[in-house]
Amino acid sequence: QVQLVESGGGLVQPGGSLRLSCAASARLFSLYTMGWYRQAPGKQRELVASISTGSTTSYANSVKGRFTISRDNALNTVYLQMSSLHAEDTAVYYCNGKYGRFDYWGQGTQVTVSS
Repeated sequence: QVQLVESGGGLVQPGGSLRLSCAASARLFSLYTMGWYRQAPGKQRELVASISTGSTTSYANSVKGRFTISRDNALNTVYLQMSSLHAEDTAVYYCNGKYGRFDYWGQGTQVTVSS
């Protein structure tokens, strides 16, 4: 069983920045495609960014140019650097790891963008 533990969420003012981290217990972390999802109140969970085993990245249109996903396989950690945050970015952010038929989720971390 793989555990994913997110950290780094919090309250930030509009225009501010946050960096989320997700630490994975997976022994074969480098083989996992990792992603960050978010779910705002009353909305469906959506994919924000993903990073492949070869570090190819993909982003939702709403965050392109503002968010950066990265991974450190030596630390079994994936990051989401968020900048120029808007109120619309307020959500619970979830870390996800996929490997073959395996699909794991973290417990989520709250990000609130408000003045």
